[in-house]
Amino acid sequence: MEYNKPIAQMQPGDNVEGFYILKNAAVKTSTNGKPFLSGALADKDASVEVRAWDYAGPLGADGEGKIVKIRGTVSEYRGTTQIVLDRIRLAEPADPVDRSALVPTAPIDSEAAWQEIEQFVASMEDRDYQAVCRILLERHGEALRTIPAAKSVHHGFVGGLLMHTRDMLRLADFLAGQYGSVVNRDLLLAGTLLHDFAKEQEFTRSELGLVTDYSVKGQLLGHLVMGAQEAADAAREAGIPEEKSVLLQHMILSHHGEPEYGAAVRPMCAESELLSEIDIIDSRMEIYREQLAQVPEGAFSGRIFALDKKIYHHA
Repeated sequence: MEYNKPIAQMQPGDNVEGFYILKNAAVKTSTNGKPFLSGALADKDASVEVRAWDYAGPLGADGEGKIVKIRGTVSEYRGTTQIVLDRIRLAEPADPVDRSALVPTAPIDSEAAWQEIEQFVASMEDRDYQAVCRILLERHGEALRTIPAAKSVHHGFVGGLLMHTRDMLRLADFLAGQYGSVVNRDLLLAGTLLHDFAKEQEFTRSELGLVTDYSVKGQLLGHLVMGAQEAADAAREAGIPEEKSVLLQHMILSHHGEPEYGAAVRPMCAESELLSEIDIIDSRMEIYREQLAQVPEGAFSGRIFALDKKIYHHA
């Protein structure tokens, strides 16, 4: 029995016990009519699917984002590693839990990333777009430093939104120079900075700072609509021209690219087109980074839901 073994080091046949984060969980019913727990566990570096057969509770979705103690056996199912659980319970106050080994955080220098974002804003020549960015940075700065960028698909760790935003701004700055004849750099930078700010309202988070669910407003409105509304409010506060306000709102509303991917409208200007592509590039490269860390060189991953395929880890 191996205690608190890092998930990335688990191999089929291992008997494991210890403390992990319950990343997601749901009690389901098998084909023979018996209940079972389906979910995933995580530590700071990796995650793994779990199953607990003949399990009807008490743990379920309400335990997501919390620390649990488990005992089980690592196995492989359809090319994907999973743990078949014998026991699972919530961690108790007296338990010897090392949270620093469990809570995943962005692999960046957070203060340096924050300063880089401020430098991008300061570099804007258009004072109207700069003013809106400063108003919303003031409102969301604390959250931007800490919240994840997603529940699980990409950048789903503390500081994930800061990393995602900083890296996207780097891409936006480069592409604005590459396509300077058709792209307004300041509009592109402003839309890139603001595109996910409303995730602060969209998510509900656990005491560990991880996303556990979507808020009522997050489900009924979504971060695109809420973000566009807040950009319009900030634009009125800054007294900028109506067209610039509408362009900023369009950037936010269209940054998912297509309606089937959640966009409220399709991109209709060069800057919004680039923003949607930059968002896809950065999110997909982060998915690769996270998944490749769990796949040995020369091997394929299991099917990755967000990419709808498996990927190869070459030397």
